[in-house]
Amino acid sequence: MRSVNKVTFIGHLAADSELRETKSGNVLATFPIAINRNAVNEEGEKYQAVDFFRIIAWGKLGQICGEYLVKGMAVYISGRLNNRHFDDENGVRHYRTEIVAEDLNILTWKRFNNSLDSNNEKNDEIEKKDESVKKEKEKELTTV
Repeated sequence: MRSVNKVTFIGHLAADSELRETKSGNVLATFPIAINRNAVNEEGEKYQAVDFFRIIAWGKLGQICGEYLVKGMAVYISGRLNNRHFDDENGVRHYRTEIVAEDLNILTWKRFNNSLDSNNEKNDEIEKKDESVKKEKEKELTTV
């Protein structure tokens, strides 16, 4: 029987992404994502709970995440679960479950910090062009 290891999330970055390079030269970005879910407490009252997951993106996707993703942005991520372990300097074994991103779509492009200013300038230019095209079409419709 064939196995499936696939996860899909829509959530918000809980911190800026961190970009680094491994000893072997592979690019890697990591960041936490916050996912809201409905829950019920012991008294039967509904409330919003938040789960946090660690996301890892490798290669070109990692480079993109490291350059553009900042705290608060909404993202769609699909990928797979990965379990790993490591021993710390005291010999204590630690286990981690992480999501390895395979596909990512940025759902919000907001100005959260200066790292996006050049990108936002491009977005502002596009929005101005879109606005001028809308105005031209409105003029055409009113003159016809």
